[in-house]
Amino acid sequence: MGRKSTTLMEVARLAGVSTATVNRVLKQQGYISSKAREKVLAAVEATNYRPNVVARGLRIQRTYTIGLMLTAITVNPLFAGVARAVEAAAIAAGYRVVIFNHGGSESHERHGVETFIAQRVDAVLFCTTASPDNVHVLSDAGIPAVELERSLTGTARSVRVDNYVGARAAVDHLVGLGHRRIAFVGGDPAIYPRDLARQRSVEDDRLAAYRDGMAAHGLTPDPGYIRLGTYYDLDAEVSGVEGQQHADALMALPRPPTAIFATCDILATGVLQSLYRAGRRVPQDVSVVGFDDTIAAYLAPELTTVAQPMAALGSSGFELALAAIEDRDAPEEIVLETSLIIRHSTGPAPDGEAV
Repeated sequence: MGRKSTTLMEVARLAGVSTATVNRVLKQQGYISSKAREKVLAAVEATNYRPNVVARGLRIQRTYTIGLMLTAITVNPLFAGVARAVEAAAIAAGYRVVIFNHGGSESHERHGVETFIAQRVDAVLFCTTASPDNVHVLSDAGIPAVELERSLTGTARSVRVDNYVGARAAVDHLVGLGHRRIAFVGGDPAIYPRDLARQRSVEDDRLAAYRDGMAAHGLTPDPGYIRLGTYYDLDAEVSGVEGQQHADALMALPRPPTAIFATCDILATGVLQSLYRAGRRVPQDVSVVGFDDTIAAYLAPELTTVAQPMAALGSSGFELALAAIEDRDAPEEIVLETSLIIRHSTGPAPDGEAV
């Protein structure tokens, strides 16, 4: 009792509020102004009160609440699809879901994690984390975490997709249509984090599949056909600017590609916009393949793409979280399969181009 009272008073003194206010913030009871809440949470972190007392004292009972940390739900529909699946699985199990978007900011994510802890959530799913350190904060608080799409901590359970197989299927499809000049537009492995255990990233897998697929068919891509960068701007709405810029550069080459594999539907959207402005017909002049199957069916022409199993990502992630909450055995990692969805943006290589 002495340690608890002393620590509580330290938190209150540092925050400049009463101990009753600290209690209300920690127990989520009664009205607390946002300013006072922020002061208390900052003091809790500074005094290390939460890992020593709150994690043990406040987690006696379940709240039947799951935290879902997303990168940016309005920027990439992939996150919306995962969120919908998590919510559906949670509701079916009698849980509710609290969503927080970090927007690529480690500090925003940390704020969200602290908020989840203050709300006494039973587990948190990340899709994807901005910093592994923030996942470790949850572990210190005794709250299980599950990583979706990427596994950056090596300690949390995870659900990811076999990106290599999906990307290889896209390349094989284009080669099968007679294309030889196939360009790759995707995320740069140098700027995206690698899974800790595999020491490979989503970007490593997709780029390796492209190169291996080309080599398997006896093809050597022009270095200018490989365009790497970011998928989209996290501070903007969906625009496809990055894809437009890549396609503009590809079409300006002396021998432009007859097919473009863009490893994100948003990138592919920009590619289609660039080709349209340049008067290039899809797929008669240039075939285009995307990755994700988020907005692919709504584009013109409808986009051939590698479908990520968004529903399975979300539902499997929730099941891993539930197993951790209930202290049941469960896999440390689940790897899901992709599928190639062939629509109207791919067709035979132009006459004279197939070999």
